Amino acid sequence: MQIRSLNRRSAVIAASAVVLAAICSTPVAVQAQQKNVKIAVIVPLSGPWARQGTLVKYGAETAVNEINAAGGIKALGGAKLELVAIDAGDSAEKAKNAAQRLVAQEPDVVGGMGAWLSTFTLAVTEVTERAQIPWLTLSYSDTITDRGFKYVFQSSPTAGLQSTEAVPTILNLGKTAGIIGDNTASPVSFLKPMREGVLAKMGIKIVMDETFTPPLSDATPLMQKVRSTRPEFLLFISSTISDLKLGLEKLNEFRLAKGAVPIIANGARMGAPEVLKNVPADLIEGVFFIVANWELKGQDRISDLYKKQSGEPWITQDGLAGYGHTWIIKEALERAGVADKVKVSEEIHKLDLKTGPAADAFPGGVKFDAAGHRLNAPVVIVQWQNGRPLTVSPVDRAMAQPKWPKN
Repeated sequence: MQIRSLNRRSAVIAASAVVLAAICSTPVAVQAQQKNVKIAVIVPLSGPWARQGTLVKYGAETAVNEINAAGGIKALGGAKLELVAIDAGDSAEKAKNAAQRLVAQEPDVVGGMGAWLSTFTLAVTEVTERAQIPWLTLSYSDTITDRGFKYVFQSSPTAGLQSTEAVPTILNLGKTAGIIGDNTASPVSFLKPMREGVLAKMGIKIVMDETFTPPLSDATPLMQKVRSTRPEFLLFISSTISDLKLGLEKLNEFRLAKGAVPIIANGARMGAPEVLKNVPADLIEGVFFIVANWELKGQDRISDLYKKQSGEPWITQDGLAGYGHTWIIKEALERAGVADKVKVSEEIHKLDLKTGPAADAFPGGVKFDAAGHRLNAPVVIVQWQNGRPLTVSPVDRAMAQPKWPKN
Protein backbone atom coordinates (compact mmCIF):
# COMPACT_ATOMS: atom_id res chain seq x y z
CA MET A 1 0.00 0.00 0.00
CA GLN A 2 2.74 2.38 0.93
CA ILE A 3 4.63 1.69 -2.29
CA ARG A 4 1.48 2.23 -4.43
CA SER A 5 0.87 5.52 -2.65
CA LEU A 6 4.40 6.68 -3.41
CA ASN A 7 4.00 5.64 -7.03
CA ARG A 8 0.78 7.69 -7.28
CA ARG A 9 2.49 10.74 -5.85
CA SER A 10 5.42 10.28 -8.23
CA ALA A 11 3.03 10.04 -11.18
CA VAL A 12 1.24 13.23 -10.16
CA ILE A 13 4.54 15.08 -9.76
CA ALA A 14 5.75 13.85 -13.15
CA ALA A 15 2.51 14.82 -14.90
CA SER A 16 2.63 18.27 -13.32
CA ALA A 17 6.15 18.76 -14.56
CA VAL A 18 5.12 17.85 -18.11
CA VAL A 19 2.22 20.36 -18.04
CA LEU A 20 4.46 23.11 -16.64
CA ALA A 21 7.09 22.44 -19.29
CA ALA A 22 4.44 22.62 -22.02
CA ILE A 23 3.14 25.94 -20.72
CA CYS A 24 6.62 27.41 -20.50
CA SER A 25 7.45 26.34 -24.06
CA THR A 26 4.18 27.70 -25.56
CA PRO A 27 4.56 30.99 -27.46
CA VAL A 28 3.13 34.00 -25.64
CA ALA A 29 0.69 34.76 -28.49
CA VAL A 30 -0.88 31.28 -28.16
CA GLN A 31 -1.06 31.49 -24.35
CA ALA A 32 -2.95 34.78 -24.65
CA GLN A 33 -5.24 33.69 -27.51
CA GLN A 34 -8.36 33.86 -25.34
CA LYS A 35 -7.82 37.52 -24.47
CA ASN A 36 -10.00 39.73 -26.66
CA VAL A 37 -8.52 42.66 -28.56
CA LYS A 38 -10.56 45.78 -27.94
CA ILE A 39 -11.40 48.37 -30.58
CA ALA A 40 -13.66 51.36 -29.99
CA VAL A 41 -16.42 53.22 -31.76
CA ILE A 42 -17.54 56.62 -30.50
CA VAL A 43 -20.63 57.83 -32.33
CA PRO A 44 -23.88 59.59 -31.42
CA LEU A 45 -26.21 56.95 -29.97
CA SER A 46 -28.60 59.53 -28.52
CA GLY A 47 -29.81 62.92 -29.71
CA PRO A 48 -30.51 64.16 -33.26
CA TRP A 49 -27.63 62.21 -34.88
CA ALA A 50 -28.24 58.91 -33.06
CA ARG A 51 -29.57 57.11 -36.11
CA GLN A 52 -26.44 57.79 -38.17
CA GLY A 53 -24.21 56.73 -35.29
CA THR A 54 -26.18 53.50 -34.92
CA LEU A 55 -25.63 52.68 -38.60
CA VAL A 56 -21.85 53.08 -38.12
CA LYS A 57 -22.05 50.72 -35.14
CA TYR A 58 -24.01 48.19 -37.21
CA GLY A 59 -21.25 48.21 -39.80
CA ALA A 60 -18.55 47.66 -37.18
CA GLU A 61 -20.55 44.83 -35.59
CA THR A 62 -20.94 43.18 -39.00
CA ALA A 63 -17.17 43.21 -39.51
CA VAL A 64 -16.38 42.07 -35.96
CA ASN A 65 -18.73 39.08 -36.29
CA GLU A 66 -17.29 38.19 -39.70
CA ILE A 67 -13.69 38.40 -38.47
CA ASN A 68 -14.33 36.42 -35.30
CA ALA A 69 -16.28 33.72 -37.17
CA ALA A 70 -13.31 33.31 -39.52
CA GLY A 71 -10.87 32.69 -36.68
CA GLY A 72 -10.12 36.12 -35.24
CA ILE A 73 -6.70 37.76 -35.45
CA LYS A 74 -4.49 34.94 -36.68
CA ALA A 75 -1.22 36.72 -35.83
CA LEU A 76 -2.42 36.84 -32.21
CA GLY A 77 -3.29 33.17 -31.94
CA GLY A 78 -6.90 33.64 -32.99
CA ALA A 79 -7.72 36.43 -30.54
CA LYS A 80 -11.24 37.76 -31.00
CA LEU A 81 -12.12 41.38 -31.59
CA GLU A 82 -14.28 43.09 -28.98
CA LEU A 83 -16.14 46.28 -29.89
CA VAL A 84 -16.42 48.96 -27.20
CA ALA A 85 -19.25 51.35 -28.17
CA ILE A 86 -19.56 54.74 -26.45
CA ASP A 87 -22.23 57.36 -27.00
CA ALA A 88 -20.89 60.69 -28.29
CA GLY A 89 -24.15 62.40 -27.33
CA ASP A 90 -25.42 65.57 -28.95
CA SER A 91 -22.58 68.06 -28.49
CA ALA A 92 -18.85 68.39 -29.04
CA GLU A 93 -18.32 68.62 -25.29
CA LYS A 94 -20.14 65.34 -24.69
CA ALA A 95 -18.18 63.71 -27.50
CA LYS A 96 -14.91 64.87 -25.93
CA ASN A 97 -16.05 63.51 -22.55
CA ALA A 98 -16.82 60.18 -24.21
CA ALA A 99 -13.27 60.02 -25.56
CA GLN A 100 -11.87 60.85 -22.13
CA ARG A 101 -13.94 58.03 -20.60
CA LEU A 102 -12.61 55.65 -23.24
CA VAL A 103 -9.00 56.52 -22.45
CA ALA A 104 -9.55 56.24 -18.68
CA GLN A 105 -11.69 53.08 -18.63
CA GLU A 106 -10.35 51.08 -21.58
CA PRO A 107 -6.54 51.35 -21.55
CA ASP A 108 -6.20 48.21 -23.70
CA VAL A 109 -8.00 49.64 -26.74
CA VAL A 110 -5.72 49.35 -29.80
CA GLY A 111 -7.69 51.54 -32.21
CA GLY A 112 -11.03 53.15 -32.86
CA MET A 113 -13.40 54.96 -35.18
CA GLY A 114 -15.97 57.80 -35.06
CA ALA A 115 -17.44 60.27 -34.14
CA TRP A 116 -19.63 60.81 -37.26
CA LEU A 117 -20.31 64.58 -37.11
CA SER A 118 -17.11 66.46 -38.02
CA THR A 119 -17.50 68.83 -35.08
CA PHE A 120 -17.56 65.81 -32.75
CA THR A 121 -14.65 64.15 -34.53
CA LEU A 122 -12.50 67.24 -34.09
CA ALA A 123 -13.17 67.14 -30.33
CA VAL A 124 -12.69 63.37 -29.96
CA THR A 125 -9.41 63.24 -31.88
CA GLU A 126 -7.86 65.91 -29.66
CA VAL A 127 -8.14 63.28 -26.90
CA THR A 128 -7.28 60.15 -28.86
CA GLU A 129 -4.22 61.79 -30.41
CA ARG A 130 -2.75 62.53 -26.98
CA ALA A 131 -3.48 58.93 -25.96
CA GLN A 132 -1.77 57.64 -29.15
CA ILE A 133 -4.87 55.70 -30.21
CA PRO A 134 -5.09 55.29 -34.01
CA TRP A 135 -8.44 56.79 -35.00
CA LEU A 136 -10.27 56.24 -38.28
CA THR A 137 -13.04 58.57 -39.39
CA LEU A 138 -15.26 59.22 -42.38
CA SER A 139 -16.04 62.74 -41.16
CA TYR A 140 -15.52 65.28 -43.92
CA SER A 141 -14.04 68.45 -42.43
CA ASP A 142 -10.73 69.46 -43.99
CA THR A 143 -9.48 70.51 -40.54
CA ILE A 144 -9.45 66.92 -39.24
CA THR A 145 -6.22 66.05 -41.04
CA ASP A 146 -4.78 69.56 -41.24
CA ARG A 147 -3.57 69.65 -37.62
CA GLY A 148 -0.37 67.65 -37.99
CA PHE A 149 -1.72 64.67 -36.01
CA LYS A 150 0.03 61.28 -36.30
CA TYR A 151 -2.77 58.98 -35.16
CA VAL A 152 -5.78 60.23 -37.19
CA PHE A 153 -6.81 58.64 -40.49
CA GLN A 154 -9.52 60.17 -42.70
CA SER A 155 -10.96 57.63 -45.13
CA SER A 156 -13.19 60.15 -46.93
CA PRO A 157 -12.31 62.75 -49.51
CA THR A 158 -12.50 65.99 -47.54
CA ALA A 159 -15.55 68.24 -47.76
CA GLY A 160 -13.59 70.80 -49.77
CA LEU A 161 -12.51 68.18 -52.29
CA GLN A 162 -16.03 66.80 -52.53
CA SER A 163 -17.45 70.19 -53.42
CA THR A 164 -14.87 70.92 -56.13
CA GLU A 165 -15.04 67.41 -57.63
CA ALA A 166 -18.84 67.65 -57.82
CA VAL A 167 -18.84 70.85 -59.92
CA PRO A 168 -18.91 69.07 -63.33
CA THR A 169 -22.16 67.40 -62.29
CA ILE A 170 -23.56 70.66 -60.94
CA LEU A 171 -22.96 72.31 -64.30
CA ASN A 172 -25.75 70.16 -65.76
CA LEU A 173 -28.27 71.93 -63.53
CA GLY A 174 -27.86 75.61 -64.41
CA LYS A 175 -25.85 78.82 -64.16
CA THR A 176 -27.35 80.39 -61.02
CA ALA A 177 -27.08 78.81 -57.57
CA GLY A 178 -28.63 79.25 -54.17
CA ILE A 179 -26.76 78.17 -51.04
CA ILE A 180 -28.28 77.16 -47.70
CA GLY A 181 -26.02 75.45 -45.17
CA ASP A 182 -25.90 74.83 -41.45
CA ASN A 183 -22.96 76.00 -39.36
CA THR A 184 -21.53 72.62 -38.30
CA ALA A 185 -17.99 71.79 -39.44
CA SER A 186 -18.68 69.57 -42.45
CA PRO A 187 -21.24 71.82 -44.25
CA VAL A 188 -18.97 74.82 -43.63
CA SER A 189 -15.99 72.97 -45.18
CA PHE A 190 -18.08 71.67 -48.07
CA LEU A 191 -19.44 75.09 -48.99
CA LYS A 192 -16.21 77.06 -48.42
CA PRO A 193 -14.74 76.44 -51.93
CA MET A 194 -18.13 77.14 -53.52
CA ARG A 195 -18.39 80.46 -51.73
CA GLU A 196 -14.78 81.42 -52.38
CA GLY A 197 -14.73 81.17 -56.15
CA VAL A 198 -15.15 77.60 -57.44
CA LEU A 199 -18.65 78.26 -58.74
CA ALA A 200 -17.70 81.67 -60.12
CA LYS A 201 -14.80 80.17 -62.08
CA MET A 202 -17.26 77.78 -63.70
CA GLY A 203 -19.56 80.62 -64.69
CA ILE A 204 -22.13 79.96 -61.97
CA LYS A 205 -23.52 82.96 -60.11
CA ILE A 206 -24.55 82.68 -56.44
CA VAL A 207 -27.85 84.56 -56.09
CA MET A 208 -28.49 83.75 -52.41
CA ASP A 209 -26.36 82.46 -49.53
CA GLU A 210 -27.78 81.67 -46.07
CA THR A 211 -26.35 79.96 -42.98
CA PHE A 212 -28.38 78.53 -40.08
CA THR A 213 -27.89 76.74 -36.75
CA PRO A 214 -29.40 73.23 -36.61
CA PRO A 215 -31.98 72.03 -35.86
CA LEU A 216 -34.38 74.39 -37.64
CA SER A 217 -37.66 75.30 -36.00
CA ASP A 218 -39.03 77.03 -39.11
CA ALA A 219 -37.67 76.91 -42.66
CA THR A 220 -39.93 79.70 -43.95
CA PRO A 221 -37.41 82.59 -43.90
CA LEU A 222 -34.78 80.50 -45.73
CA MET A 223 -37.13 79.21 -48.41
CA GLN A 224 -38.65 82.65 -48.95
CA LYS A 225 -35.17 83.69 -50.10
CA VAL A 226 -35.24 80.83 -52.60
CA ARG A 227 -38.64 81.93 -53.85
CA SER A 228 -37.55 85.55 -54.26
CA THR A 229 -34.23 84.81 -56.02
CA ARG A 230 -35.25 81.70 -58.01
CA PRO A 231 -31.84 80.02 -58.45
CA GLU A 232 -31.60 77.35 -61.14
CA PHE A 233 -30.43 74.91 -58.47
CA LEU A 234 -30.08 74.89 -54.69
CA LEU A 235 -27.19 73.61 -52.58
CA PHE A 236 -29.04 72.64 -49.40
CA ILE A 237 -26.38 71.33 -46.99
CA SER A 238 -27.86 70.18 -43.69
CA SER A 239 -26.56 67.80 -41.04
CA THR A 240 -30.01 66.57 -39.95
CA ILE A 241 -32.88 64.82 -41.71
CA SER A 242 -35.39 66.95 -39.80
CA ASP A 243 -33.99 70.10 -41.42
CA LEU A 244 -34.12 68.46 -44.85
CA LYS A 245 -37.77 67.59 -44.22
CA LEU A 246 -38.70 71.12 -43.15
CA GLY A 247 -36.90 72.60 -46.12
CA LEU A 248 -38.48 70.32 -48.71
CA GLU A 249 -41.96 70.77 -47.25
CA LYS A 250 -41.61 74.54 -47.36
CA LEU A 251 -40.28 74.44 -50.92
CA ASN A 252 -43.27 72.30 -51.87
CA GLU A 253 -45.60 74.80 -50.24
CA PHE A 254 -44.01 77.50 -52.41
CA ARG A 255 -44.26 75.19 -55.48
CA LEU A 256 -40.49 74.99 -55.79
CA ALA A 257 -40.06 71.28 -54.97
CA LYS A 258 -40.16 68.16 -57.18
CA GLY A 259 -37.49 69.43 -59.55
CA ALA A 260 -38.76 73.01 -59.95
CA VAL A 261 -35.55 73.99 -58.17
CA PRO A 262 -33.18 70.99 -58.32
CA ILE A 263 -31.51 70.25 -54.99
CA ILE A 264 -28.00 69.06 -54.22
CA ALA A 265 -27.29 67.92 -50.66
CA ASN A 266 -24.24 66.47 -48.94
CA GLY A 267 -23.75 63.70 -46.42
CA ALA A 268 -24.92 60.15 -45.74
CA ARG A 269 -27.98 61.10 -43.65
CA MET A 270 -29.61 62.25 -46.91
CA GLY A 271 -29.83 58.60 -48.02
CA ALA A 272 -30.68 56.92 -44.73
CA PRO A 273 -33.66 54.52 -44.87
CA GLU A 274 -35.67 56.62 -42.43
CA VAL A 275 -35.70 59.55 -44.84
CA LEU A 276 -38.73 57.93 -46.45
CA LYS A 277 -40.41 57.74 -43.03
CA ASN A 278 -40.03 61.49 -42.62
CA VAL A 279 -40.11 62.86 -46.16
CA PRO A 280 -42.73 61.88 -48.78
CA ALA A 281 -41.20 59.90 -51.64
CA ASP A 282 -42.37 62.39 -54.26
CA LEU A 283 -40.57 65.25 -52.46
CA ILE A 284 -37.25 63.45 -52.19
CA GLU A 285 -37.40 62.03 -55.74
CA GLY A 286 -34.57 63.35 -57.91
CA VAL A 287 -32.59 64.94 -55.05
CA PHE A 288 -28.83 64.51 -55.51
CA PHE A 289 -26.44 64.18 -52.61
CA ILE A 290 -22.66 64.00 -52.53
CA VAL A 291 -20.92 61.55 -50.20
CA ALA A 292 -17.58 59.90 -49.59
CA ASN A 293 -18.95 56.38 -50.07
CA TRP A 294 -22.15 54.54 -51.01
CA GLU A 295 -23.12 51.13 -52.27
CA LEU A 296 -21.33 50.44 -55.57
CA LYS A 297 -21.08 47.56 -57.98
CA GLY A 298 -18.77 44.98 -56.43
CA GLN A 299 -19.92 45.48 -52.85
CA ASP A 300 -22.71 42.89 -52.95
CA ARG A 301 -21.10 40.58 -50.37
CA ILE A 302 -20.62 43.40 -47.85
CA SER A 303 -24.14 44.67 -48.46
CA ASP A 304 -25.69 41.23 -47.93
CA LEU A 305 -23.75 40.65 -44.69
CA TYR A 306 -24.71 44.07 -43.38
CA LYS A 307 -28.40 43.72 -44.19
CA LYS A 308 -28.51 40.30 -42.52
CA GLN A 309 -26.74 41.59 -39.41
CA SER A 310 -28.62 44.87 -39.07
CA GLY A 311 -32.01 44.27 -40.64
CA GLU A 312 -31.56 47.46 -42.67
CA PRO A 313 -32.96 47.67 -46.25
CA TRP A 314 -29.68 48.93 -47.70
CA ILE A 315 -26.14 49.79 -46.63
CA THR A 316 -25.22 53.46 -46.32
CA GLN A 317 -21.93 55.31 -46.18
CA ASP A 318 -22.11 54.97 -42.38
CA GLY A 319 -22.41 51.18 -42.49
CA LEU A 320 -19.58 50.94 -45.00
CA ALA A 321 -17.42 53.13 -42.76
CA GLY A 322 -17.95 51.01 -39.66
CA TYR A 323 -17.31 47.83 -41.62
CA GLY A 324 -14.27 49.07 -43.52
CA HIS A 325 -12.60 50.79 -40.58
CA THR A 326 -12.86 47.60 -38.51
CA TRP A 327 -11.18 45.63 -41.29
CA ILE A 328 -8.41 48.23 -41.57
CA ILE A 329 -7.62 47.79 -37.86
CA LYS A 330 -7.74 44.01 -38.32
CA GLU A 331 -5.25 44.16 -41.20
CA ALA A 332 -2.93 46.38 -39.14
CA LEU A 333 -3.10 43.96 -36.20
CA GLU A 334 -2.14 41.05 -38.44
CA ARG A 335 0.91 42.96 -39.65
CA ALA A 336 1.87 44.27 -36.20
CA GLY A 337 1.62 40.82 -34.60
CA VAL A 338 0.91 42.44 -31.26
CA ALA A 339 -2.02 44.26 -29.65
CA ASP A 340 -0.16 47.54 -29.29
CA LYS A 341 -1.86 50.79 -30.34
CA VAL A 342 1.32 52.56 -31.45
CA LYS A 343 2.42 49.63 -33.59
CA VAL A 344 -1.09 49.32 -35.03
CA SER A 345 -0.92 52.99 -36.03
CA GLU A 346 2.47 52.47 -37.67
CA GLU A 347 1.05 49.57 -39.70
CA ILE A 348 -2.00 51.57 -40.81
CA HIS A 349 0.40 54.17 -42.22
CA LYS A 350 2.09 51.41 -44.23
CA LEU A 351 -1.06 49.80 -45.64
CA ASP A 352 -1.56 49.63 -49.40
CA LEU A 353 -4.64 47.46 -49.85
CA LYS A 354 -6.14 46.91 -53.29
CA THR A 355 -8.03 43.70 -52.56
CA GLY A 356 -9.79 42.19 -49.56
CA PRO A 357 -12.69 43.36 -47.39
CA ALA A 358 -11.14 46.71 -46.39
CA ALA A 359 -10.37 47.65 -49.99
CA ASP A 360 -13.79 46.43 -51.11
CA ALA A 361 -15.43 48.77 -48.59
CA PHE A 362 -13.55 51.85 -49.82
CA PRO A 363 -13.43 52.54 -53.58
CA GLY A 364 -9.90 53.44 -54.62
CA GLY A 365 -8.30 51.08 -52.07
CA VAL A 366 -6.70 51.77 -48.71
CA LYS A 367 -3.51 53.79 -48.58
CA PHE A 368 -2.91 56.87 -46.43
CA ASP A 369 -0.46 59.72 -46.87
CA ALA A 370 1.65 61.10 -44.01
CA ALA A 371 -1.14 63.47 -42.94
CA GLY A 372 -3.69 60.66 -42.73
CA HIS A 373 -5.66 61.32 -45.94
CA ARG A 374 -6.77 58.24 -47.84
CA LEU A 375 -5.31 58.45 -51.33
CA ASN A 376 -7.34 57.93 -54.51
CA ALA A 377 -10.66 58.27 -52.69
CA PRO A 378 -13.30 59.19 -55.30
CA VAL A 379 -16.27 61.48 -54.70
CA VAL A 380 -19.55 59.56 -54.91
CA ILE A 381 -22.78 61.11 -56.17
CA VAL A 382 -26.12 59.54 -55.29
CA GLN A 383 -29.65 60.33 -56.49
CA TRP A 384 -33.03 59.36 -55.08
CA GLN A 385 -34.78 57.33 -57.77
CA ASN A 386 -38.07 55.47 -57.28
CA GLY A 387 -37.74 55.43 -53.51
CA ARG A 388 -34.09 54.31 -53.36
CA PRO A 389 -30.82 56.27 -53.10
CA LEU A 390 -28.73 54.95 -56.01
CA THR A 391 -25.12 55.74 -56.89
CA VAL A 392 -24.86 57.56 -60.23
CA SER A 393 -21.13 58.41 -60.08
CA PRO A 394 -18.39 57.16 -60.42
CA VAL A 395 -19.90 55.91 -63.67
CA ASP A 396 -17.90 52.66 -63.91
CA ARG A 397 -19.35 51.39 -60.61
CA ALA A 398 -22.67 53.26 -60.58
CA MET A 399 -25.91 51.48 -59.74
CA ALA A 400 -27.98 53.76 -62.02
CA GLN A 401 -27.76 56.60 -64.53
CA PRO A 402 -28.60 60.14 -63.33
CA LYS A 403 -32.03 61.55 -64.08
CA TRP A 404 -31.84 65.27 -64.87
CA PRO A 405 -34.78 67.60 -64.17
CA LYS A 406 -36.82 68.43 -67.28
CA ASN A 407 -36.12 72.14 -66.94
